[in-house]
Amino acid sequence: MAEITLKNVNKKFGDNWVIRDFNLKVKDKEFVVLVGPSGCGKSTCLRMIAGLEEITSGEIYIGEKMVNNVPAKDRDIAMVFQSYALYPHMNVFNNMAFGLQNRKFPKDEIRKRVEEVAAILSINEFLARKPAELSGGQRQRVAMGRAMVRKPKAFLFDEPLSNLDAKLRVQMRAELSKLHEKLGTTVIYVTHDQVEAMTLAERIVVMNEGRIMQEGKPLEVYEHPKNLFVAGFIGSPAMNFMEVRVVEEKGRLYVEGESFRLAIPKGLEDKYRNRVNDEVIFGIRPEHMNDHQFSGDFPGMGIMEATVDVIEPIGSDVILIVMAGKDQLTAKVDPHTTARVYKPIKLAVDMNNMHLFDKKTGNLIE
Repeated sequence: MAEITLKNVNKKFGDNWVIRDFNLKVKDKEFVVLVGPSGCGKSTCLRMIAGLEEITSGEIYIGEKMVNNVPAKDRDIAMVFQSYALYPHMNVFNNMAFGLQNRKFPKDEIRKRVEEVAAILSINEFLARKPAELSGGQRQRVAMGRAMVRKPKAFLFDEPLSNLDAKLRVQMRAELSKLHEKLGTTVIYVTHDQVEAMTLAERIVVMNEGRIMQEGKPLEVYEHPKNLFVAGFIGSPAMNFMEVRVVEEKGRLYVEGESFRLAIPKGLEDKYRNRVNDEVIFGIRPEHMNDHQFSGDFPGMGIMEATVDVIEPIGSDVILIVMAGKDQLTAKVDPHTTARVYKPIKLAVDMNNMHLFDKKTGNLIE
């Protein structure tokens, strides 16, 4: 079993708490992604699991065994770094074989394992080359291969794709997913790229300031963020937030901003009836705001009038930055939009996908 458990783990550097009250259980063969902004503690968390960083308090288990005092080399965990960390003077074969050679594996066994893994990663033809002769993607495959030949209980990936260009990152993400399917091993993967997190993870763990903000399946976290931080961090472009008041008129509920009033769908009204006259934060994702002339009318639609500030065509969609009163908003609209800078536009807002957050706590109102 390669289940990994962190119980009430804390980490302090000097007077600074980097990890606070961290509790996480990663199931055997699960692919879990830790995601959050730079400096939120996700890499420190990974290094503590690997044994490269001591914990201040708490317990870390690999399988049934507590490993707080077990040296990194004895934890049977393989870590793949952002920098590849390859030996420049060794060829690919020796880079991959190095760990097994140190453990005094028989030469035949080493060759067999290296060649098997090289075939899986499609790097067999590069075994005689030095790292300097390889592209970034090939070097990253070698770094992964070096971890794989050990057949560890679990893999830890620390932002392994961040040095690659955008096209190669997409390709390597697909390869990592296939690799996980093939190997069926436990993976904990760290990234600050939420698109990477959404595409790779079976379960996503959103971190901020050393704490877990929310965890769950990627789509669940995207559709039901528990607080303003998660709502703003997950999703690209980011969710729009506006200060509004919940108002009631003739039995119907509305969110009312400085320059707009949008009806809350009837199916959601009961959830917010006790917040009438309260000031709250209204959240709506850019993909739930379209140019009205292309959306047509639909149940739960609200109309928001705004002025176009910036137009960014991205092929399949057009990103509009608009001003609605004092609120600057982002909308992802039909690519055939006739929107023009500094001209008014009517946006169809899909209120079925609205979110309301408590202004004081930042938590989702449920």
